[in-house]
Amino acid sequence: MTDLERIRHSAAHVLATAVLRLWPEAQFAAGPPVENGFYYDLELPHRISPEDFEKIEAEMKKEIKANHVFEKMVVTREQALKDAESGRLGGLSERPGNPSKFKIGNLADIPEGEQITYYKNGDFMDLCAGPHVMRTGNIGAFKLTHVASAYYKGDEKNPQLQRVYGTAFKNKTEMEAYFTMLEEGKKRDHRKIGQEMGLFAMDPDYTGPGLPLWLPKGGAIIEELEKLAKETEFAAGYVRVKTPHLAKEKMYLTSGHLPVLYAESMYPPMKLSLEGKDKAERKQRLENAKQNFEQKLEIFLNLTDIDKLKAEGFSPEQIKSRIKDAHHDSRISEEELSEAKREYAGNAYYLKAMNCPHHHRIFAAEPRSYRDLPLRLAEYGTCYRLEQEGELFGLMRVRSLNMNDAHIYCTPEQFASEFNAVNEMYLKYFKIFGIEKYIMRFSTHDPSRLTGENAKFVNEPELWKQTEDFVRKVLIESKIPYVEVPNEAAFYGPKIDVQVWSVIGREFTLATNQVDFAVPRKFGLVYKDRDNTEKTPLCIHRAPLGTHERFIGFLIEHYAGNFPLWLAPEQVRVLTIGDDEPLVAYAKGIVQELRGSMVRAEGDYGTDKINGKIQRAEEAKVHTMLVIGPRDMQAGAVSVRLHGKGNVGAKAKGEVVAEILAAIKERRA
Repeated sequence: MTDLERIRHSAAHVLATAVLRLWPEAQFAAGPPVENGFYYDLELPHRISPEDFEKIEAEMKKEIKANHVFEKMVVTREQALKDAESGRLGGLSERPGNPSKFKIGNLADIPEGEQITYYKNGDFMDLCAGPHVMRTGNIGAFKLTHVASAYYKGDEKNPQLQRVYGTAFKNKTEMEAYFTMLEEGKKRDHRKIGQEMGLFAMDPDYTGPGLPLWLPKGGAIIEELEKLAKETEFAAGYVRVKTPHLAKEKMYLTSGHLPVLYAESMYPPMKLSLEGKDKAERKQRLENAKQNFEQKLEIFLNLTDIDKLKAEGFSPEQIKSRIKDAHHDSRISEEELSEAKREYAGNAYYLKAMNCPHHHRIFAAEPRSYRDLPLRLAEYGTCYRLEQEGELFGLMRVRSLNMNDAHIYCTPEQFASEFNAVNEMYLKYFKIFGIEKYIMRFSTHDPSRLTGENAKFVNEPELWKQTEDFVRKVLIESKIPYVEVPNEAAFYGPKIDVQVWSVIGREFTLATNQVDFAVPRKFGLVYKDRDNTEKTPLCIHRAPLGTHERFIGFLIEHYAGNFPLWLAPEQVRVLTIGDDEPLVAYAKGIVQELRGSMVRAEGDYGTDKINGKIQRAEEAKVHTMLVIGPRDMQAGAVSVRLHGKGNVGAKAKGEVVAEILAAIKERRA
C-alpha cells in the first residue's frame, strides 16, 4: 500500500469514528482506500446526504486534531467473534443488543489459521488488516464527496448499504489541484465532447447498452489510429491476421475461460444444430439406441405372451415370475431413453471476449519451427464482453471493443528482446500523443494460491518465477518506471497494466500486456527446436493502443477535442469571403487538391459573413481554416487560421498545401 493509500485508508476509519459520534447505532461493513479516495459502507436508518457532510467533516477534524495513535492488535478468532457479537467491533464501545453483524460476516471470510487483527484510534476499534498512518494527525487534507448505494460484499442478495465516499491527500495544495483537475475533467468529458463533435452515438433501445455506434467523424479517427498501428507493426515485423467474431464452446473450454473463469463476462451461448462429424456421430448414436429399444421391446413381448405361456403349461406363479424377469431384462436405461427421446439443443457458440484463443489456433494451423519464431500475429479484433449495465460508462466501459491486439510467440531466449520491443513501441506512441507521465503496473502471482480451494493461478511455480524474473529484468534494464503489485496477475501469467496521465493530470488505464506460459500448452502449440524436439512457445499478449473505445475516449479528454491535424476528424475547411463564382471555383479547386491527397477537407462557400463561417468552424473544432477572398485568389494565396490560435497569416497556396501534407505525414503534435 502506498503512502497516499495509507492516508486514505486511515481517513476511512476517521470517517467511521465521526459517523458513530453522530449516529451511534450505525453498522459498518468495509472501508478501503480506492483509486481516488476512500469509502465506508454502512447501514443506518438515517439517509446520509451531502447536507450532512459539514457536520461529519467537523467531527472528523476533531479526531484528526486529537492525534490518536492507530494501534494494531492481534486477537484470536474467539475474541473477535465475542467483540463483534457485543457490538464493539466497528463501534466506539460495546452496544448491547446491537451486534456488529457485518463484521461477523467479514470474520467468516478470513481463512482458518490466518492472523486476525484490529486497528484502534481513540475509542473506535475495527476489524482491519491495515496498514495505516501512525496517528490520526498524519492525515492531511480531506473532503467527503458523495453518497451511493452498494450491496454488502457486492451481492444483490445481501442488504443494500449506504456508501459514503471521500478523498484525502498529504496536504491542501494537492487536494485543491485534484478538485481543479476534476472541474477541468467535466469540461473535457468525452461523452459531452463526443456528442458535440458527432464522433459516436449510443442507442441502448436498438443496438443495446454499451455498444457504441461510430459516426463518420469518429470513424475518421479510427482509420488514423489503425493506419498508425499497421505502419508501426509492419515495420516491427508483425503479420496481420483476421479472425471471426465467434467460436465454438470448445475453444474457451480449452483456453480455460470457460466454464467458470470468464463465463460471467461472456455473452450467453448461441445454440445451433449439430454439423459435420458431430451430426453424423449423433445420428449413429440415435440409430443404435432405436435398434436397442426395438430389440428389448420384442424380447419383452415374446417373454410375456400370457396365452402362449398358459398353453405351454406354466402355472400362475411361474407366469408372474417370468413377467418380472422379462421386465428387468428388457428395461431401457435412463441414458438410452434420454438419448432416444431428446432433441439435441445444438452446438454452443460464443461471441469472442478475447482474441488470443483464435490466434493460438492460427499458430496451430501450420507446422512451426524455431526458424519461424518470433511469430508476431496482429489484428484489430472485435471482442464482446457482457459488462454489468451499471458499470457501463461512455467509451471507457463498453460491451463491444475493437482491440489493437497482437500475440508474439517466441522462445525463452527471445523473450527479453521481444518484450523490450513492445515497451519501445509504447514509448513511441507516448511521444506521438504527448503523453509525458506514465507508469507500468507489474502484477505478479501469489505462491500460496497455486493450489487448493482458493487457487487463482496456474500451478506452475517454476514458470511463474522464470517469467516474472524475465519481465522484472526488462523493466529494470529499460529504465521504464514501474510498480510491482502482488496477487493481481492473470491466471496464466504475469501482466502489466499501462497507466497514463492526460495533460490535466487525470489517470487512465490505457492497455494491458500479459505473459502467457500456460494456455499455449493447453492448445498443444509446439515448434520444432534446433535439437528436433517439440517445445511450447511463450506468448506475449500486447495491445499498445488498447481498444478504440477506451483510447479514443482518453484522447478526447486529453486533447479536449482539439485534435492535432493528422488526427482531426475534419482537418481543413476552406472558407470563402463571398460567393462569387470565380472565388468559389478557386476554393473548390483547393478542396479537391487536398482531398486528392486523402486530406479530410470541406468547403463553406455560402453567402454568410466570414465571421459566421469562422465561428462555425471553430465550434466544430476544425483544425485548419483557409480563408479566401478576391485578393487571395488573385495572388494564388490563402489566409491560414488555426483552431484556437487565430490568424497566422497569408501564404502561397502551394506552400500551405505542402505544409499540411507534411504535418499529416509526420503526425506532428
